[in-house]
Amino acid sequence: MNELRAALEAILFVSNEPVTLDSLAEALGEKPDAVAKELEEIKNFLDVNVGGFTLEHTGGGWRLATRPEHEDVLKKYFARKGESRLSIAALETLAIVAYRQPITAPEINDIRGVNSSAVLHTLLERRLLRVAGRKEVVGSPFLYRTTREFLIHFGLNDIRDLPRLEEFGDLIGEPMSDDVVAAIGVQSAAVDDQTE
Repeated sequence: MNELRAALEAILFVSNEPVTLDSLAEALGEKPDAVAKELEEIKNFLDVNVGGFTLEHTGGGWRLATRPEHEDVLKKYFARKGESRLSIAALETLAIVAYRQPITAPEINDIRGVNSSAVLHTLLERRLLRVAGRKEVVGSPFLYRTTREFLIHFGLNDIRDLPRLEEFGDLIGEPMSDDVVAAIGVQSAAVDDQTE
């Protein structure tokens, strides 16, 4: 094994978030093309020699991740460790923000039909959402957007990689309320019509 590959694997193994190509190249004193080539070779090796890990490009960077086929055993393991999961309310709120961003709390409340302030607070604490300014209307409510942590959490490289709204439940591992899906879809269509 060459030294560049070994160094890349070491950095990716200890990183708790995706590492950009530029930061890898800078840390290793290599050209980005050489690092990109080696990353692809590592990815191909892991894909051919199936084990517990894969190398994925997500959140604008590279990270080692467990394989999707191990999801059930990992869920069991972490359930026993008491990992806190997101509630259905949090997942619905994330979906609304993801597909309608930037969006205000009153707009989220209208779609969900309930007050979402506690859920928004939790999602901000977990860094899955961020405040992205204020809407220029009476009261100047905060605008919310998803974060890089959101992309990483759901294994997306870019917000444009979101699945169709109807498939979002599969991504989050929980079924979404038909009313919320319909409200997001109808309101998204209205927003699209206004922007054309």
